[in-house]
Amino acid sequence: MENLPYLTSEKIHEFIRLAFLEDVGSGDHSTLGSIPNNQTGQAQLLIKESGIIAGIELAEMIFHQFDPHLQIEKLLKDGDSVNSGDIGLRVMGSAASILTTERLVLNCIQRMSGIASKTHQLTKMIAHTKARLMDTRKTTPNFRMIEKWAVVLGGGLNHRFALYDMVMLKDNHIDFAGGISNAVQNVKRYLAKEGLNLKIEVETRNLKEVEEVLALGGIDYIMLDNMDYETMRKAVSMVDGKYPLEASGGITEETLKDVAECGVDYISVGALTHHVRSMDISLKAY
Repeated sequence: MENLPYLTSEKIHEFIRLAFLEDVGSGDHSTLGSIPNNQTGQAQLLIKESGIIAGIELAEMIFHQFDPHLQIEKLLKDGDSVNSGDIGLRVMGSAASILTTERLVLNCIQRMSGIASKTHQLTKMIAHTKARLMDTRKTTPNFRMIEKWAVVLGGGLNHRFALYDMVMLKDNHIDFAGGISNAVQNVKRYLAKEGLNLKIEVETRNLKEVEEVLALGGIDYIMLDNMDYETMRKAVSMVDGKYPLEASGGITEETLKDVAECGVDYISVGALTHHVRSMDISLKAY
């Protein structure tokens, strides 16, 4: 597995357990009723379009958690470029086990590969700049760990995983707190009281707010939210490397390159996880 703090064997096994509880429940009665217990078989993962494959390692864990006796032959590894007709893996053993695990394996690997492929595509578009592509918290409930894993396999970076591992003061925080200064000072008092050592990012909507953050100091990142190119370039010049800058807000495939060329350090794109088409992949007996 990737060296990611949120990605542990325990969490993955629990995800798989809950996914089987949802999908299999009291039993896969179609398979239980039609397939003899002792029947064996083999199937292969067939790639039907080009892109980046992701989820091979997870697929192996799913197969083995359901049936440790299944034999897996991995022909590709996560992050590989693939084309239509490629074979990702082969699975051999109990035909019933293969049938019952098929949909969970495909749901994960199709979704992960779609995310990894889109991430790879967008990352290549800004490779000539210093900007790095990041995901957001706009993920599928209870599937965030898997989706963020796929972003990394596609060459992107993970932003904060959840609300607990970083402070991000967005427009509503700032407005409810009565301004940037109040919001930051309140957070610093809270972190000190709770004994928490968390990075602080502040969202800015205009150059006046960028100036305010620079004057205040004591934070870790500045977000430039929904700024046009000219304003963004001015903000980059004002900050002058004092803090890493993240561009965010409505950034699309059409605007990504221009945003990167403004000189920001990071670009967060929620569409990496909430607006991606799954890759066409199937599991076929042979």
